[in-house]
Amino acid sequence: MSTATNLQSEFLMHDDEVVITRTDEKSFITFANEGFLRTSGYSLEELIGQPHYILRHPDMPRAAFADLWQTVERGVKWHGYVKNLRKDGTYYWVYATVIPNVRGGVVVGYTSVRRKP
Repeated sequence: MSTATNLQSEFLMHDDEVVITRTDEKSFITFANEGFLRTSGYSLEELIGQPHYILRHPDMPRAAFADLWQTVERGVKWHGYVKNLRKDGTYYWVYATVIPNVRGGVVVGYTSVRRKP
């Protein structure tokens, strides 16, 4: 299947699946749970140290991510629907909650918890 065709194919998450990632303050992946690996199609070795934007689907408006970053950089939790890109080129929808990880008053990273919308 071509990548162009894959971009229009939806991967359906399990109803009870929870996918979690943590990143450093620059949004490089430092942790991914089994649910995230299963849903994204990547292995842990492929993800650790990679920028989280490798999951960005081209259909997602830049304004959505601008809002996310403006919110979490202020130390505030963000919620929203996101269309993500899987390793095989298919996509999946999530309802995401992104939480700044604050230590000593400084944002040191982010935790993203996602579930099926």
